Amino acid sequence: MTTPVAVQARGLTKRFGTATAVERLDLTIPRGMIYGFLGPNGAGKTTTLRMLLGLVRPSQGHIRVLDSSPGTADGLARTGALIEGPAFYPFLSGYDNLRFCARYAHVAAERVDHVLELVGLTDRGADRYRTYSMGMKQRLGVAAALLKDPELVVLDEPSNGLDPAGTRDMGRLIGQLGEAGRTVILSSHQLGEVQDLCERVAVIDHGRLVTESSVHALRGAGQLIIRAQPAAAAKDVVGRMCAHVRLDGDVLCIQTDDHDTAAIVRALVAADVDVLEVRRQERDLLDVFFHVTSGEDVTGRGDDA
Repeated sequence: MTTPVAVQARGLTKRFGTATAVERLDLTIPRGMIYGFLGPNGAGKTTTLRMLLGLVRPSQGHIRVLDSSPGTADGLARTGALIEGPAFYPFLSGYDNLRFCARYAHVAAERVDHVLELVGLTDRGADRYRTYSMGMKQRLGVAAALLKDPELVVLDEPSNGLDPAGTRDMGRLIGQLGEAGRTVILSSHQLGEVQDLCERVAVIDHGRLVTESSVHALRGAGQLIIRAQPAAAAKDVVGRMCAHVRLDGDVLCIQTDDHDTAAIVRALVAADVDVLEVRRQERDLLDVFFHVTSGEDVTGRGDDA
């Protein structure tokens, strides 16, 4: 059964003079998914997002967004976006800025109150935009992106400038958007947020796609950590069951699948080994990011180390 596609790009390329910002990029983003789009500064993320929205014309390649060409009235009517920093009239209140946006988007004025509540700005809606903190400006930008109740939401660094509480609330809001069936493309340097929210991620570097997969697959199966005594006896027992076992003090590091855990623990207990701790350790998305963009492994060493 084919999953409906929200965004599809093939051979997407953008050149600015002699500089290539995006090169032969292929992307397929299913509908109803929170999709992470990652890369170092200057990797071409924002340029790609701007092409998806029709703000920048690609030099080569093809894009379809919600079954429409980028920038068409039909596609834009069903898309909301926050790209780079939001821009509003500084002398108007947050509420009046959104009323202005709603008028041009042909959205009912009642929607303004709703989106202000969604982003937690109801109490500050009457204040002038120029008095807003950076985090409040970001939240107002997200509110503007949600005015049309869009099917597709494109968010470029939505947590920029937010304090820890604001970052948490933004994560909750993005999660709610996904739960409501919207497609969300999230470009963020908050990799913990991406790890918690996104089902799949694409990582680009120097304008090229370096990896694209589910978050679970990128983090890998991880390893099983067991602290046991006597450690040597524990290693002997587990070594007869698993090929990849490393002993570090009284801790066994075992490369194995989840479904083997119960059998391993039972075997240790049957051999009169005291099992003090059992846990599974996975790579963080941050480790994966550094590995695919700079060649660092999870210990910070290069591939040639």
